[in-house]
Amino acid sequence: MAVISELSPRFVRELVHDEEIPARNRHISPKTVHEIFRYGATVATTIHKFEKLGRCMDHARTLIREYEEKGVSFPCGMVIMADELTGSTGRFGRYWHAPRGGVWMTLALVNTLLPQNRGIIPLAAGVACCETIREYGIHAHVKWVNDILADGKKIAGILTETMTGPRFGEEYILVGIGINVNNDLFPAALAPLSISMKGIMKKELDINMVAARLFAKLSWNMGILHYEDRLALEYITPYDQENRKEHLLLKQWRFLNNTIGRRVRFAYNLEKGPSYEANVEGLDAGGGLILRRVDNGRTVVEKSGEIVYLE
Repeated sequence: MAVISELSPRFVRELVHDEEIPARNRHISPKTVHEIFRYGATVATTIHKFEKLGRCMDHARTLIREYEEKGVSFPCGMVIMADELTGSTGRFGRYWHAPRGGVWMTLALVNTLLPQNRGIIPLAAGVACCETIREYGIHAHVKWVNDILADGKKIAGILTETMTGPRFGEEYILVGIGINVNNDLFPAALAPLSISMKGIMKKELDINMVAARLFAKLSWNMGILHYEDRLALEYITPYDQENRKEHLLLKQWRFLNNTIGRRVRFAYNLEKGPSYEANVEGLDAGGGLILRRVDNGRTVVEKSGEIVYLE
């Protein structure tokens, strides 16, 4: 494996060309592969790396405001990352442990997607994380909506936030990603629930290489969303829509997931409730979780929230 001392957009593009494109061509036509990567080429064209930040997302918001105040277009696909985060939070403001040794980053996107694909962005980021971790021989799975599990423990997580630019009114989607790579010491409350790549592989990894591979996977999976946008615009009638091939991103999510078929407890916020038990029956076209409630047998689709596995 190559060892790199510093991340660069050029290295990411070389990785896409040398590793990602040949791998994707095994399953999809070369023409489609190149089209998807062309759509996703903005990912990591600009990388800001810091030794320490409070939150990558907060820094991304500051940069967006600065760009707009200067009347300059924000570079879609910018990555902000740090070796260590001191004020990192997950969903509902929960503390996120982000010491040195992990990949901690935010991908800042200008939202140009159709509504049906905007809700799939967290799933796209999850697929990219899972694919990256699996590159190292770790049998990881995606858990709806924003966790990556290995050996039944959390190895990575995703958080998405949105903001509207103060001057131009552009909508931005901020995708926060954290992967436990070499950080294998966790606070007591998190230790039974968390794991790192080092903890599984019993050796330290090149963090920059893990990050570069993640950016290459993000380039592919974000590119799919724009590719699917184009296909959606080509299929106009309801008949055409119903007979489209399966969404490429959702197809890969279904392949990588360990959520469908499980008994779960669902809530918008599991710490504060209310909640209910259900059986997971599938994923809808917009990334929503299809649940059959245990209490009344009704089928519902949840677009956001969180689950805990019961069996």
